[in-house]
Amino acid sequence: MICVAIVGTGSIANMHMEGLLTFQDRCKIVALCDIYPEKARAMKEKYNLTCEIFDNHRDMLASGISIDLVHVCTPPYVHCEIAVDSMDAGCHVIVEKPMATCLEECDRMLEAEKRNGVTMACIAQNRFRNSVYKLKKIVDSGLAGKICLAQVESAWWRGHCYYDLWWRGTWEKEGGGPTLNHAVHHIDMLNWIEGELPDIVIAMLTNVMHDNAEVEDLSLACLHYKDGSIAEITSSVVHHGEEQKILLQCADARISAPWKIEAEISQQNGFPKPEGNVLLKEKLEKYYREIPDLKYEGHTGEIDDVLTALENGNRPMITGMDGRRTVEVITAIYLAGFKQTAVQLPIQKTDDGYTFDGILKNAIHFYEKKVSVENFAEEAITVGTMV
Repeated sequence: MICVAIVGTGSIANMHMEGLLTFQDRCKIVALCDIYPEKARAMKEKYNLTCEIFDNHRDMLASGISIDLVHVCTPPYVHCEIAVDSMDAGCHVIVEKPMATCLEECDRMLEAEKRNGVTMACIAQNRFRNSVYKLKKIVDSGLAGKICLAQVESAWWRGHCYYDLWWRGTWEKEGGGPTLNHAVHHIDMLNWIEGELPDIVIAMLTNVMHDNAEVEDLSLACLHYKDGSIAEITSSVVHHGEEQKILLQCADARISAPWKIEAEISQQNGFPKPEGNVLLKEKLEKYYREIPDLKYEGHTGEIDDVLTALENGNRPMITGMDGRRTVEVITAIYLAGFKQTAVQLPIQKTDDGYTFDGILKNAIHFYEKKVSVENFAEEAITVGTMV
């Protein structure tokens, strides 16, 4: 039985809770921790738990309670501190997205994992969605040919009051806008599907709808890869409908999540045949339909994967290095947008953006956050579609 603690009991912690409770024969929730202990107590009551409540993660770790795995579900600016303290206490860790606010923090977390001989996983639950998982399988099959252009839409919508929460909308506490906190999902998927990071990034950042936030609410980025292919990423909280997708224009076909196929074949004049490449479309459709569905999707699927890794002494599917790669692309997008110049990867330890202080020094303050609220009432949240 794996004993689990959750640090941070806001909205996203419910996704972790529901995943953990799916596997009650494999894990037990022994502690909840939040700087607002009343929120932790409300979660304990909501899920009818028998666990301890703490308002400080260090007190929790020093309490003598047996904890094997800590879920870090707090705002990004304390991910590193809580994860490192937990690993130094001998606990395995699952860190919510984004892994950290900068590469220097990511490296401290990776060093703590290695130093303590524990396992760190990073949440990127969309890899555990059938549409994305099967798209990756199709790419790896080679049936569609090499990727020429990836079009990534991280399209979300958030009302003006979303950034009223005290830690949101500030560079210091949230670490950025939708590029860091929403597109993180899609950038992880892109890195996974591509199998490598870009070598050059250019970007534009703006804030068009949220004058109560310092950070961007919309960014557009273009990524160049060594093989000459390109990816474009839209990161937004101004898109009505939240229609998210990853669309891949490959050498022989267009494929995407949500699933759709198009495949052209040339006439003698170079124009496409009206019916397209019927045989390839049929082959791709058959291959896709024959890929078995995942048993569990979303957070539940990833929690199952992490529990299985801990039980068997293996590595989880989404490791700290995966989390770091995503932060590196996001950092490059921010630096390119701040400085209005192309940024080359990999980012070096001597580069401005490697540390959080370097990011803060260069960050564009679109507006100044002047008022805030301490907490929201518990209401429904959206965590992406990709179906």
